Amino acid sequence: MTPPSPRPRRRSRIGGEGVPEVFVSDEQAAVAVDVMRWSALAEGVLGAEGVRGAAELSVLFVAVDTITELNETFMDGHGPTDVLAFPIDADDPDLWRPPDPALQGPDRPEPDPGDAPLLLGDVVICPEVAAANAPDHAGTLDDELALLIVHGILHVLGRDHATPDEAIAMRSRERELLEALHWDGPAPAAFRQEQP
Repeated sequence: MTPPSPRPRRRSRIGGEGVPEVFVSDEQAAVAVDVMRWSALAEGVLGAEGVRGAAELSVLFVAVDTITELNETFMDGHGPTDVLAFPIDADDPDLWRPPDPALQGPDRPEPDPGDAPLLLGDVVICPEVAAANAPDHAGTLDDELALLIVHGILHVLGRDHATPDEAIAMRSRERELLEALHWDGPAPAAFRQEQP
């Protein structure tokens, strides 16, 4: 899995008035994807990670050529990868406030950061790459896609695996979330044998 570029850890996981929303889009045709199922998993992960209020996350399933282009353009990677995470630093008010107060208009009050949705970011997954990796990684395509969704969301929320300690902590949290939200119990044998 491709680590995202360095960024500060997210300070807030609470948006304005409302509930977290996950937008899932299947933009590829190589592998059948159950959009509703993966949306429910993503919502469960956000809840378990303490995301509350109006928050938005996108999960996009894309073709090999699309993820290859994203990997090369934004991550300085080469070739396709299985998952990319693009966090939005929603705590930065300049991301939602007009840069020039004159653009707000005379009849509009100053924006209230507490009313703004928390824009978490995008998780981009390539099911075709996941299918190729699954036998040697999570075991099944179903488990591989679940792992990639959890992994990508954890990156969007500020977790990383750049150091050995971070990798152990992230792997542990992935397993906890998958056991609670995907497997409904202990990890399958194929997953337990995988090295972090």
